[in-house]
Amino acid sequence: MRWPRQVGWLLFVLLLLVGVPVALVYGVGPPVRGWPDAHQVRAWVEQPLTEQTLVAALTLGAWLVWLVLAYTVTVRAMARLRASVAWLRRMPLPTPLQATASGMAGAAVFTAGANTAVAAPPAPNLPATAGTLDTLGDATRLDPYDQVRSEDGVVVRGGWLPREVADQVAAAGALVWLRRRLAYLPQHPGSTARQDADLDPLPATAVTVQAALADQPPTPPSTPTADGPPAAVASHICGLPSGGVGLTGPGAAAAGRGLLVTVLLTGRRQHGVSLVVTRSALASLLGTAADLRQRLPRIEVVADADEALRVAQLRTPGHPDEPEPRQPEDPPAVATPAAVLLITDEPPSGISERFTADVTVAVLGEWPVGVTWQVDAAGHTHDPGQPGWVGPRLCVLDPVAAADLLTVIADANPSAPNPSPHPVRSGPRVPRQATRHHQRPHAAERRLTLRILGEPVLAVDGQPLTIRRSAGMQALVFLAAHPDGADSAELVAALWPGLPRHSLTGRLYTTLSDLRGAVRAACGLTITEHTEDRYRLNRDHLDVDLWRFHTAVQQAATAVTDTTSAWQAVIDAYTGDLAAGRTWPWADPIREAIRRRVIDAHVTLSATAPDPRHALDVLQHGIRIDPYNTDLHLRAMNVLAALGDHQAVADLHHTYTRRLTEAGLDASDEVDHTATRLVGTGVPVKPHL
Repeated sequence: MRWPRQVGWLLFVLLLLVGVPVALVYGVGPPVRGWPDAHQVRAWVEQPLTEQTLVAALTLGAWLVWLVLAYTVTVRAMARLRASVAWLRRMPLPTPLQATASGMAGAAVFTAGANTAVAAPPAPNLPATAGTLDTLGDATRLDPYDQVRSEDGVVVRGGWLPREVADQVAAAGALVWLRRRLAYLPQHPGSTARQDADLDPLPATAVTVQAALADQPPTPPSTPTADGPPAAVASHICGLPSGGVGLTGPGAAAAGRGLLVTVLLTGRRQHGVSLVVTRSALASLLGTAADLRQRLPRIEVVADADEALRVAQLRTPGHPDEPEPRQPEDPPAVATPAAVLLITDEPPSGISERFTADVTVAVLGEWPVGVTWQVDAAGHTHDPGQPGWVGPRLCVLDPVAAADLLTVIADANPSAPNPSPHPVRSGPRVPRQATRHHQRPHAAERRLTLRILGEPVLAVDGQPLTIRRSAGMQALVFLAAHPDGADSAELVAALWPGLPRHSLTGRLYTTLSDLRGAVRAACGLTITEHTEDRYRLNRDHLDVDLWRFHTAVQQAATAVTDTTSAWQAVIDAYTGDLAAGRTWPWADPIREAIRRRVIDAHVTLSATAPDPRHALDVLQHGIRIDPYNTDLHLRAMNVLAALGDHQAVADLHHTYTRRLTEAGLDASDEVDHTATRLVGTGVPVKPHL
């Protein structure tokens, strides 16, 4: 128990605050007995070091020390008081319904004595959703993301997303990383401190969604069939009534931003769905983030509501002026395309007669010819004209959250230009890997090993050690990937992104304490260190495969002789992706940076291979490590052509394009042109599937 120690410290501080001045006053006297006269000053100048002056100096020093102590205690007490007041302000008050229920429960308790006692039936065992419990021995603890994730949707900082929209956000985020893998151009191997410009983490809102849905199966899409009316398709996508609706209330603007994101995400999967938005609506909803529209697919920005209606009508099937698809690489559109209009202007006159059944109109304001919904800040809707009617809950996003998700959509868009992979940032975004050499303990003393390239495993004397908390293993891998350590705020932000940090500090301490206790019980060693508010792994007791990998990279980058063996050592040290199979958003940039070092090693070895057959073996091994990288496939095609195996070139091209299509990506024109040029007329290049 901690309270006896806290009481003891409190008594000690009070003794210092009260006892010291009392002892000084009664033992020595007050610090100042009046100002010295001229005779005393003259005597002190003539002989400064006397017994009386020394006693006075010591007394004054003691009083100054006491004043510093009193000031420190006062400042700390005021800080604690302010924190307590802030906590009380954040404490949720009961709603009227909760207060009524509490009063009824209290009345039942007080009147229970006047009734016959009846034993209450045992509470039923409620089923727990897989992945929502953090088990520790016999105790179970709720996953922190239970408060932001439900069957209906996901709460993010700045809004709420329906579950189907959240699944699409997570899928778009995964597609962004696949596109970065596809576009990476291998570089001449260098120091591990190199930082690529396209290894930025995803925006915070997308990371929160990914973390909330980690290890959760995606919900099956419930899109209407292709033979349904277009208005039903658009209505289902947006949660809006067929035809049109006005959105008012405190959540109207947030619902408009949610509508933007929902339609554009759906348009990635259903190419018949598009968005037409007025310039004023886009500016009012996104502000400066409206510039993202230049990189967004399937969105048309128009001047006013009249032009919006004309553009939307052009997008309807069978219209004589229907334009060609804006993106030729898109697969065929669904049989019933649907356009969604988003406007803030007053609807043009006679709009009810002018828009077709293929168009769904959303007006940020009153809808004079149709229904108008009130939207609250949480996305709940109701119709003022129908008391008691409860409408669907709409996706709502503030400007920051909307900009985050639109950035992900733009980066996942196949038609958006890719940033150059070579520029170097001024500030590192991937943790700096320590490559300095440390004096390792004797082999007989090294009993802890941590493997994180592949499935993470902590072993004691070669035997795997069970980490009972999932967050414990994640913290262990995070610290291994950050050898310089991390403070509690960085750990909380990585393990539980998007959740309030002040509410998770205790969970972090418990997680790390349980990890240390499990290791200490197994081998008596200390696995983590905590100094200056930073947590680090204990290098004296732990050997990590990632650290050996980075040491191999550093040695190969600085090798002057026998570089072939040095880069082969890098390839041999790589046993799999960082924390393979774990969907931890913080790991994506580090995982990709490590993979790129391995690709660089393969390209370097293939370029210096003594013969084409050996170069091909190296490149094929690199393709097995990253089957999405375009440059590796182009190099392999050229080597196969040099060996005269044109059929293998066609087969490799066919396999690669099929793999990309299954992942929602498209091969570049360079891949197709290279395959056609190398194969020639003898062997046909199979078309895209």
